[in-house]
Amino acid sequence: MVTLAEVAQHAGVSASTVSYVLSGKRSISAGTRQRVERSIQELGYHPNAGARALASSRSNIIALMIPLRTDMYMPVMMEIAIAVATTARAHGYDVLLLTGEEGPDAVRRVTGSGLADAMIPMDVELDDERLPLLRGTDRPSVLIGLPADTTGLTCVDLDFGATGALCLEHLAKLGHRDIAVIGEAPGVYERHTGFAERTLDGLRSRSRELGVRLLHRPCEGGYDAMSVTLARIFDERPSTTGFVVQNESAVEPLLALLRQSGRAVPEDVSVVAICPDQLAMQASVRLTSVAIPAQEMGRRAVELLVAKLEGQGTDEVVLLPPELTVRASSGPAPATG
Repeated sequence: MVTLAEVAQHAGVSASTVSYVLSGKRSISAGTRQRVERSIQELGYHPNAGARALASSRSNIIALMIPLRTDMYMPVMMEIAIAVATTARAHGYDVLLLTGEEGPDAVRRVTGSGLADAMIPMDVELDDERLPLLRGTDRPSVLIGLPADTTGLTCVDLDFGATGALCLEHLAKLGHRDIAVIGEAPGVYERHTGFAERTLDGLRSRSRELGVRLLHRPCEGGYDAMSVTLARIFDERPSTTGFVVQNESAVEPLLALLRQSGRAVPEDVSVVAICPDQLAMQASVRLTSVAIPAQEMGRRAVELLVAKLEGQGTDEVVLLPPELTVRASSGPAPATG
């Protein structure tokens, strides 16, 4: 492993000069700086992270908080995480992944230990217990998700309220008057997770405006749970002809159960999903859907955070507009006798 002393010898300068070039703590002439940087590149020198942190009081690490829960669809969470890590690396930061369900304790751990310069919390609840600590620390943060009160916070998210309204409006325009929502697992709503609650608010608001009857049923996902949920929906609302699904693990079981019950998609029943494009395209019926812009959310969060770290950022809420792609799973409501 190349040492700082070897870089100094190669560049013909003192070790302290190399250190000043790396830390930026003192002004170094352009020629000397270029010589040192050339030696660093040619020798493949990588500064020790611990020593660099001591010298600059910065770790160049961003903490990404992703509670790993069994009732969440992890592929989307990990796609966001990859986008965060890739963008952070492009800006010279590494990512520390915190996956425990620690809530405020995770924030205290980061702020108290200096583990990271900044934080990106995910899986944000409407009244998230982490928010008072995030507002009270001098370490910048950007939330991927939207709490009820965004005062003093910077947030990035898909506009889930507009997403719900867009799905409902699409089905209503096709003539569907009884629409059921296959929601996330019950625990997601019990925690008042922001994206699920906001989607439901958008669906309900637009259904009232358009005079559509709406039925919401959470579902654990999987074939057995979906079977029970679907039977309950048709028992309570036999005239249901439209479904909005916000539960990736329920998509394929729903389509299979509709086929088994003799209901054709989209001739008898239409289905609209809020899910990744890949899932929508690979389903047994290509799904009309609103995609989750996971990569865009991760990228924008890091860019906003880096701006804060450089003293240029301000508190703001960035809501990405939903885009609905019409595919084979939605069509006109069947004519009634």
